[in-house]
Amino acid sequence: MKITLTGGAGVLGRNLVSHLMAARHEVTSLDLSPMPETPGCTQIIGDIRDPATVARAVAGADIVIHAAAALPSYRPADIRSISVGGTEVVMAACHREGIGRVIHVSSSAVYGLPDIVPTPEDHPRQRVDPYNCAKIDAEKVCEQYRAEGMVVPILRPKTFLGPHRLGIFAMLFEWAEEGRHFPLIGGGQYRSQLLDVDDLVTAVDAVMSLPDATVNDAFNIAAAEFTTLHDDFQAVLDAAGHGKRVIALPAAPAIAILRALELSGVSPVYKRLIYKLSRDAYAATTKAETVLGVRPRVSSRDAIVQSFRWWQAQNRSRSSDGRAAPNGQTGRTSREPWKQGALGLAKALF
Repeated sequence: MKITLTGGAGVLGRNLVSHLMAARHEVTSLDLSPMPETPGCTQIIGDIRDPATVARAVAGADIVIHAAAALPSYRPADIRSISVGGTEVVMAACHREGIGRVIHVSSSAVYGLPDIVPTPEDHPRQRVDPYNCAKIDAEKVCEQYRAEGMVVPILRPKTFLGPHRLGIFAMLFEWAEEGRHFPLIGGGQYRSQLLDVDDLVTAVDAVMSLPDATVNDAFNIAAAEFTTLHDDFQAVLDAAGHGKRVIALPAAPAIAILRALELSGVSPVYKRLIYKLSRDAYAATTKAETVLGVRPRVSSRDAIVQSFRWWQAQNRSRSSDGRAAPNGQTGRTSREPWKQGALGLAKALF
């Protein structure tokens, strides 16, 4: 098939391109950033908010996979413009082109701060912050076009990891590699899911190929095997080999401090992330398993350790050939480490 992928240079995008090319599909990637040259893959460098660029990218496509979106680290206006405005442009272009199936990669963030775990797909979407609100409204755009007859599967992955993934995880990886303990609210004794990017690719593959009536819905995608944040983070510290431990921070004062730092703009830890660090937060995956036949194979623990091993290999490769580690810590993509802000100063305590 001829497949257009928005966000092809991102973490999911790069892994999807490799998978789709191996399956001999004809792939066009649309992204603001270039990705490594991939024989047979057409790259269009452009903005999903530009109608002419999007129209050129989706022309003649059999399926469009819409994975481009803003991150929580963006300014609120940019988050809305990219995630909602960009989705409006992509869906309108696909509708005009007569593309019957558009796969929208959303997020479990649409549930806000759910009080039901495991959280099912029919849980109400709750507005909490600019990122979460944009994800909700982007889904609503997709649902409008679904009502007009388009097939628009919506995938709601939990936080996924794999090659090229840094973001806020770079802080854990850096502290572990330097031989430091790592602090977590309450010691991380809360159940939480992650997701290996290859398992998300498998889910995308499923909604590409199954019948329209089967896939025209929303699906949570998350690790089937998971325990607690403590276990996941301790597994990284163990893999680093320095004998360091997850340190428990008293919940109430830690949450108050993190909220104050967030509001002051000197910490990357935002409200929903604080919530995920301080309560059970996991999604129901029965629907994806029974309807799509998708059951992630990689546990949360293995996903984060594998991502750490990739990070170590990249760091050692840079050191061996004399290249400096990346210093543009902007958090503009999930492939960049986020600025630690005031939290970086806390390393001396651990």
